[in-house]
Amino acid sequence: MALSQQNLESLELTTLNDGFALSWQNRLILRHTAQTPCLWVGAGEADIDMFRGNFSIKDKLDEKIALIEAAVIPQDAGWNVRFTRGDTVNATLHIGIDAEGRLELKLKNDSASHNRIWLRLAAKPEDHIYGCGEQFSYFDLRGKPFPLWTSEQGVGRNKQTYVTWQADCKENAGGDYYWTFFPQPTFVSTQKYYCHVENSCYMNFDFSAPDFHELAIWQDQAVLRFECADNYIQLLEKLTGLLGRQPEMPDWIYDGVTLGVQGGNEVCQQKLDVMRKGGVKVNGIWAQDWSGIRMTSFGKRVMWNWRWNGDLYPELNTRIKQWQAEGVRFLTYINPYVASDRDQCEEASKLGYLTKTHDGKDYHVEFGEFYAGVIDLTNPEAYDWYKELIKRNLIELGFGGWMADFGEYLPTDTVLHNGVSAEVMHNAWPALWAKCNYEALEETGKLGEVLFFMRAGYTGSQKYSTMMWAGDQNVDWSLDDGLASVIPAALSLAMTGHGLHHSDIGGYTTLFDMKRSKELLMRWCEFSAFTPMMRTHEGNRPGDNVQFDNDSDIIAQFARMTTVFTTLKPYIKHAVALNSQSGLPVMRPLFLHYEDDPQTYILKYQYLFGRDLLVAPVHQPGSSEWTLYLPQDNWVNLWTGEPYTGGGEITVAAPIGQPPVFYRATSEWAELFTSLRHI
Repeated sequence: MALSQQNLESLELTTLNDGFALSWQNRLILRHTAQTPCLWVGAGEADIDMFRGNFSIKDKLDEKIALIEAAVIPQDAGWNVRFTRGDTVNATLHIGIDAEGRLELKLKNDSASHNRIWLRLAAKPEDHIYGCGEQFSYFDLRGKPFPLWTSEQGVGRNKQTYVTWQADCKENAGGDYYWTFFPQPTFVSTQKYYCHVENSCYMNFDFSAPDFHELAIWQDQAVLRFECADNYIQLLEKLTGLLGRQPEMPDWIYDGVTLGVQGGNEVCQQKLDVMRKGGVKVNGIWAQDWSGIRMTSFGKRVMWNWRWNGDLYPELNTRIKQWQAEGVRFLTYINPYVASDRDQCEEASKLGYLTKTHDGKDYHVEFGEFYAGVIDLTNPEAYDWYKELIKRNLIELGFGGWMADFGEYLPTDTVLHNGVSAEVMHNAWPALWAKCNYEALEETGKLGEVLFFMRAGYTGSQKYSTMMWAGDQNVDWSLDDGLASVIPAALSLAMTGHGLHHSDIGGYTTLFDMKRSKELLMRWCEFSAFTPMMRTHEGNRPGDNVQFDNDSDIIAQFARMTTVFTTLKPYIKHAVALNSQSGLPVMRPLFLHYEDDPQTYILKYQYLFGRDLLVAPVHQPGSSEWTLYLPQDNWVNLWTGEPYTGGGEITVAAPIGQPPVFYRATSEWAELFTSLRHI
């Protein structure tokens, strides 16, 4: 492919005395000199230990060598740059334009002994950086390194907190600021370009230095793609054009809250009756224990044998039809593992569908007082077998959806059917799991009618995961692992190309004397009314947590906020449709629409819900008022009708049931928003 005149104008390589500079659409991408090289290579051996989805990762590094000499060789489709250090160390960088007009950098270690690459991209001190998957502690990633490895998100996620210390002491489960279910080697710069690395190996993106971003890649080759745009909305459209977009959600999602309930048909019916009698709009029952339960010291766990448990849920097929006739879907649970002591694992083993140990035996993973086999999704026959299981045992029974849990536990020392190292496949595994669920819906004609939601993800999840949820937050107010952490998680995922996100109302993880409070549950409920989906969870220890039906105040709060949510249905559906059509996320950072306002680039605990609603959730206990930032625009308090002129911080009353929410005075939805004052 010859470069077009437009591409030639966009891509500029300038030869320097001892190096070169590469610019793309007036953005400096690479600058290399002998004194400041852009490329290092080396050799290392990964030391990776996993315990219950928590990873300890070290690199036994033999050498890291700066390649200081660079020879630029023109090619028809760009340039080849030959990097060397002496006579034995070398690497090649091909610079070109791909078939879709994106800048493409292809890196290859030419020394067989080298399996590490460090590439430094040019940066400006004033740059802000967003993305890298779902990041819970930071939204602007500038100033810190971010290792990219799908894992448990960690309990506490802050090495300065007592909870994290306790979790680390117990089983190395405390985590850190970068631990995430959904990492991705994709970032967006405020120079209005994105960079995406196609690899799935372990990587570390370090944004600490003022004048470069260092990308560490644990492979001997890498492919990077870049696109630029005039604004962030166009940039996300281009990014999601590369990665894929989520389909629109089923219509019933907008009709209320999905109640997380366990314990059988009658418990589900009783709780449904209580909530509906209290005026709560309910669209579904989510019963994760449909296949039975297993009690562990962690709490009540699902039985990982993906078949309807008729003892716990007798005549479930009839009850599903009854509830659906009443506008209530029945949702359930599955993951890509099968309990070692149950018949589905035995069947998978006989068919050869489990991943293997190096001596050819079935690999079993310890998940917390029980073991499970890993379905080898790289084996086409095993993949189809599991997809048919989903069709037969979930879709045909009439489920309205399910949690497609886990995906981040692939051990790096297991052997896969496709022959690819599990270390390289580990990050790609969640997207492969999403694809299996997606195709089960697509092939049965249920896409757009049935919804599955996931916590784990990677490149490809944009196309195949119909909804993300934030995972297992603590039932507390902590910034790194409580209610607040869900907001930067949604925004960073939005800047990685996945625009549908929600969370467990009230959180999930209940350990170390944590107990979900009434106030936390009510605040989380009102926050969730301004997300694409409302869904509760009892938590891993339901008896330690306040639940949605504990008293009349909580039921009244759910009645109020589900009424708000269902009233906003046309507005939310419109935002979801835009996400499907162009990749514009439903929950948006403020700078997408106020890019000339520098304050919007550092906000991580408030967001735009669609174009016209600004939401600043109350995420600290005992707060009756809240301070937030309004960008330059004319705003109206959603609850009081009081007008505000933006351009600074304001403090407003924020009683429970009235979280700080403002709408644009000129919005075409103003009449709909005004109607919420009377709820």
